[in-house]
Amino acid sequence: MARGALDRRAVAGAGIVPALLVCLAAPAFFVLELAPLGWALLALGVAAAFALERRKVAASAPSLTRDLSLIAVGMLIVSVIPLKAELDNGAMVRFTLALGGAVAVPYLISRFVYRDHAVRFPWRGGGRWKTWQWVWLGAVLVLGWLILPFYFITSGVYANWPLVDTPDLIARLFVGVGAVGIWDELFFICTCFALLRRHFADGTANVLQAIVFVSFLWELGYRAWGPVLTIPFALLQAAIFLRTRSLAYVVTVHLLFDAVVFGVLVHAHNPGLVDVLFLVPSP
Repeated sequence: MARGALDRRAVAGAGIVPALLVCLAAPAFFVLELAPLGWALLALGVAAAFALERRKVAASAPSLTRDLSLIAVGMLIVSVIPLKAELDNGAMVRFTLALGGAVAVPYLISRFVYRDHAVRFPWRGGGRWKTWQWVWLGAVLVLGWLILPFYFITSGVYANWPLVDTPDLIARLFVGVGAVGIWDELFFICTCFALLRRHFADGTANVLQAIVFVSFLWELGYRAWGPVLTIPFALLQAAIFLRTRSLAYVVTVHLLFDAVVFGVLVHAHNPGLVDVLFLVPSP
């Protein structure tokens, strides 16, 4: 994005109303689980953006209506399946199709219908990793090891994930946790956040994408006081992406965090198996 375009982005303004309506559809879908309310908010948000832009929708410059419609399409696709964590074949196929479609369809619409290449996936956009990036990777592991066992076990939210007490189920959990973690960055950061940044200041776009990110994680199972952890994580991931311009880096951060999540879930469901690795005993 050019410097001039960056300077013209607003912290707020008339466009914040349709953007907020679209993003508030996420808690309607994934927290309240009221699909009709989610549909209404998406429709109102996109319609409000269209009313603001009118003829500018078809212009070559970034269009709020077009960009919000891409976010709306992605959310609609995700909302068609229950997000309760399950590990059977049918659930894994549903997750693959819905989450994959939520990334692929907006990308394809942006590239081949709108022809503005709004959605991109800069795998190594920031070049070689700096010292602070390597330090942060270590910090993520340490913080996850200290915080996540306490959260999952004392709150009881580990029970939101299915029992994993066989090698097959443990392997499925490992694949599922990692795959969803990668998807989070593709959709929430490279799609939602990137699209919102075309119209709003970085801080505003970050807060808006965090609404969507945290709502999804709530239905996935990060409940109780989980938002105390997931809100800072969502905001940090977007801020790190801004600084590094590297999808590879934010995915690595997320996978390290999820590796600890995986270990804690195995620990919680299998008393005595890996107790030596964690400070909080299994329930």
